Amino acid sequence: MIIDKYNQRAKEINSLLCVGLDADFEKIPDRFLTDEMPQFSFNKYIIEETHEYAAAFKMNIAFYEARGDQGLKELKETMEYLQKNYPDIFLICDCKRADIGNTNQGYVDELFDWFGFDAITIHPYLGGEALQPFLNRKDKGCIILCRTSNPGAGELQDLMVSNPPSQSFGEARPLWQIVAEKVSKDWNKNDNCLLVVGATYPEEMKKIRNLVGEMTFLVPGIGVQGGDIKSVLEAGLNSQGLGLIINSSRSIIFSENPKKEAQKLCEEIRKYK
Repeated sequence: MIIDKYNQRAKEINSLLCVGLDADFEKIPDRFLTDEMPQFSFNKYIIEETHEYAAAFKMNIAFYEARGDQGLKELKETMEYLQKNYPDIFLICDCKRADIGNTNQGYVDELFDWFGFDAITIHPYLGGEALQPFLNRKDKGCIILCRTSNPGAGELQDLMVSNPPSQSFGEARPLWQIVAEKVSKDWNKNDNCLLVVGATYPEEMKKIRNLVGEMTFLVPGIGVQGGDIKSVLEAGLNSQGLGLIINSSRSIIFSENPKKEAQKLCEEIRKYK
């Protein structure tokens, strides 16, 4: 299973930390801007500062796509650097892709095979049939949006839905719960599904953990968004003391001392783990 790569790294360094390489060009320190590839140079600096504490690195593709072919080139350089120097670290693309099946195959070819990511984030809204090109890849991870960390998440995710809706007497459940159940029961036949569950909703995280068993969660919302490490670990750890990829981006990479911030967060995870 692809998640074994993450679990092995997490156990080896006793860390559940994922460092987000969200190299927002507007925030990159001036000293990198004179380089030929400033995003790559900045990423390389962050990687070297934080890798000893990182079980995963996550790259939000929007920060690279915004710079056109140059940004994508620098993302490719970042991936090749990581694959060469730190092949045991789990690599995630935060791209939130979803489309009809034959279009998704193009994303599969790009993100899994050309870039070489271990896992990517995807939307569940089009259903399992459309997502099949992702789900069919037994060697790659499909991180499906479930309960996201943003303040407006509840606008749709908290809607109470009967399943199937034609049965008015069916038990109504929030949409995020139906997504969790659908992924764990129907879509995870290849044991390659993960869920996005935000740190800002620990009560929901606890319910999702009870529903899906050992499945791993990608957890955004720590740091700038205000998620609490202790609450996340109490709600989300699985029976193996794993099951969480706890992401922090801005609060680490744009701090005065990224290494110190990564160490601090890693030690806080160890404390409550």
